[in-house]
Amino acid sequence: MKKPVYVLNGPNLNRLGLREPDIYGHTTLAEVEALCRQAAGEEGLVFRQTNSEQEMIEWIHEAIDSSSALLINPAAFTFYSMAMMDALKMYPGPMIEFHISNVHKREPMYHNSLVSPVATAVMAGCGARGYPHAVRLLREMAAEGS
Repeated sequence: MKKPVYVLNGPNLNRLGLREPDIYGHTTLAEVEALCRQAAGEEGLVFRQTNSEQEMIEWIHEAIDSSSALLINPAAFTFYSMAMMDALKMYPGPMIEFHISNVHKREPMYHNSLVSPVATAVMAGCGARGYPHAVRLLREMAAEGS
């Protein structure tokens, strides 16, 4: 059996659809999860969200051992969590750092990611509809051994 793709979401993403819809849209996290599950197909998907840095790090450790690829929307952890970055450095497979908004068009505090240097790729500004595209891409990358 193939290992699943892990999709890990950071703080406040549980409020998608309600939180700043002018920036993040009206799609809920439950809708994002359904799109990702459809994109993952038979290979499976582990989809999680946390507001806890400790829990995120534990899930990254789990993904290191149990996943074929990792899609991470670290949200605010992107900009300050060296502990999360250190955990992500250990990830052996393809990893996409994902942001719903284009962080580079936003205030300067959103421009300096600690995750980008350790990610295989970065997707930003595609809205919630970018999630399933990232899952499909990760499945291809994992199959190719990227």
